[in-house]
Amino acid sequence: MTAADLNVILPELLLAIFAMGALLGGVYTGKDRVAPLVLWATAAVFVAFALWIGVTGTGSRTAFNGMVVDDAFARFAKVMILVSAAAVLLMSEGYMERRGILRFEYPVLVVLAVIGMMLMVSAGDLIALYMALELQSLALYVVASLRRDSAKSTEAGLKYFILGALSSGMLLYGASLTYGFAGTTSFAGIIEAVRATEDLPLGLLFGLVFLITGFAFKVSAVPFHMWTPDVYEGSPTPVTAFFATAPKVAAMGLFARVMHDAFGGATGDWQQVVALLSVASMFLGAIAAIGQRNIKRLMAYSSIAHMGFALMGLAAGTAFGVQAMLIYMAIYVTMNVGTFAFILAMEKDGQPVTDIRSLQMYSKREPLKALAVLVLMFSLAGVPPLVGFFGKFYVLRAAYDAGLAWLAVAGVIASVIGAYYYLRIVFFMYFGEDREGIDGGMPPVLWGALMASAAVMVLGVVNLFGIEGVAAAAAAALVN
Repeated sequence: MTAADLNVILPELLLAIFAMGALLGGVYTGKDRVAPLVLWATAAVFVAFALWIGVTGTGSRTAFNGMVVDDAFARFAKVMILVSAAAVLLMSEGYMERRGILRFEYPVLVVLAVIGMMLMVSAGDLIALYMALELQSLALYVVASLRRDSAKSTEAGLKYFILGALSSGMLLYGASLTYGFAGTTSFAGIIEAVRATEDLPLGLLFGLVFLITGFAFKVSAVPFHMWTPDVYEGSPTPVTAFFATAPKVAAMGLFARVMHDAFGGATGDWQQVVALLSVASMFLGAIAAIGQRNIKRLMAYSSIAHMGFALMGLAAGTAFGVQAMLIYMAIYVTMNVGTFAFILAMEKDGQPVTDIRSLQMYSKREPLKALAVLVLMFSLAGVPPLVGFFGKFYVLRAAYDAGLAWLAVAGVIASVIGAYYYLRIVFFMYFGEDREGIDGGMPPVLWGALMASAAVMVLGVVNLFGIEGVAAAAAAALVN
């Protein structure tokens, strides 16, 4: 271990020290009394680290004999993870405090999960990949069941744990097969072994399939989406918002990293598998959400569908496909932050409300907020000229350019089907029965997140805030 190695993982190392310090501070000072302070400090640290990584990071470096990689792709994903985690933490304070579940351990667990996510997108070795994945997962299992007096929250944590254990088993089996046939756990060594043969050995092919299965579980891709809606519904709403943002970015980043860094020489072997996962996810997410009345379950199916679109970019197997996926994930996270800010404020007499029918004629009482939600719903549906449309346009174009015209056509059809349940929310807000279903108040933090997210969906049509060029550089660093 050298100073150069430690310098590569310095952000993660400092975050780990911060997590341990916050944990000790909480234990020895006042436990849950200091929870709001720890939460705000954590969010501030996340934003500071995002600026540090985004502004100072240059070139490509490796550490610990290639086990950790610091390149433009990893930095892009890390900034998204840190910013989205900070936003969700700030949005969650009021909600959790009102319900007496703001434990000082919550921000500490989020920090540990974020460290795992940052290492996931920087993994250059199967062992580093697994360690990072488990660090993230173990923290997320706990936050899913944070509300100990709720049977649904406990059930969500247990189901998430079972899903995670199953996916980890699949991943480990795939990793062991890959190691057995490639003779190394390093991505650089695996890609050399893949390129050395014209046809992928059967054992290595099976290893690849099991690895893809493990990643599909992590991104909730069909048919490995079981219990995802139950976990979204049962977890405390701020935790659901967290699940729908940062971990999805980390899982997609890890998926792309392994496919291109370790199996980049066998694109033909994994392209069709990822394309099928994409189609299945898009259509099941679009169709299954139609009958949902609970907005958290609806957002779970929406997440499944959106991961299908992100996988479309990955299925292209090109640098432009990775660029399109990164742009899509950045837009998706921004839309979700705003949407969950509104969901967190859906209350009636101090109690959370999740039935979308409670939004009847909401526009009459809160026209500005209803307009912001309308913009977000239209953007999620991919209605032009909002930014959400450009996200879908990029991945559709990537698929078409890669010769997957059938996948692009399927994406357009799934997008049209999925528009129904987004537009139904808008219908309730503007044309439903005139009755008061939820209170009109909204904490300043949630109001700011909702308005900022909606504004980005409109103002971003000019040049996507320059994210296109940054994503292109990140994709070029991965696909070479």
